[in-house]
Amino acid sequence: MSTLALEGIGLTRRYGGFAALKGVSLQLRPGEVRGLIGPNGAGKSTLMDALCGRGGVTGGQVFLGGREISGLSAQARRRAGLSRSFQKTSIFPDLKVREQVMVAARMAEIDNTDEVLSALGLDGLADRRAADIAYGDQRRLDLALALVGRPSVLLLDEPAAGLSIEESTTLARLLKQLAQSWKVTVLLVEHDMEVIFTVSDRITVLSLGQVLAEGSCDEIRANDEVVRAYLGSTFA
Repeated sequence: MSTLALEGIGLTRRYGGFAALKGVSLQLRPGEVRGLIGPNGAGKSTLMDALCGRGGVTGGQVFLGGREISGLSAQARRRAGLSRSFQKTSIFPDLKVREQVMVAARMAEIDNTDEVLSALGLDGLADRRAADIAYGDQRRLDLALALVGRPSVLLLDEPAAGLSIEESTTLARLLKQLAQSWKVTVLLVEHDMEVIFTVSDRITVLSLGQVLAEGSCDEIRANDEVVRAYLGSTFA
């Protein structure tokens, strides 16, 4: 059996005559935090969609823990252990924090509500409406909804969007701790390069629907092509 937590092979997605993904392959090891970066329109969110089974017909194959899940719906992939968060929070403002996590737990068919609330520091806010908590806490609640049920792989699309530098750094450390303690594999799309270089074990760079480079944080920083295409001199 494969030792990989998640593998995408030759993932291709077209919208009419436009190829948003062009045969992208990706391999993630168990417990790894993989950063996924690239310019706007590079195909990052499209790759996330292809992996989790959203957004139409995709060419290629997806394997979760060595099991092919290419034919499964997004909901079935979630139950199999592949979870996804989105750029915009998916919380319900009028529901209390605990109620939302419990609803997500029923969907995941595993109820570890208290564990998730505690891990994300939300247990003290459990009885408050989502609309009444701070934006940074709302982002952590969104992460809680993705983590409930103990998924083996977590796809995060800009979890630090709208956060302050301090909040982003705190979230990055929390993600790293959870990946290590819960042995969850994370694929992270994030425009905040401080977060990416703080939390990632390896980084994949997309450009125009293809893999431009892949490597450790130091290797990506030293890659002249990546610096020219995306990072600029700040991270060189």
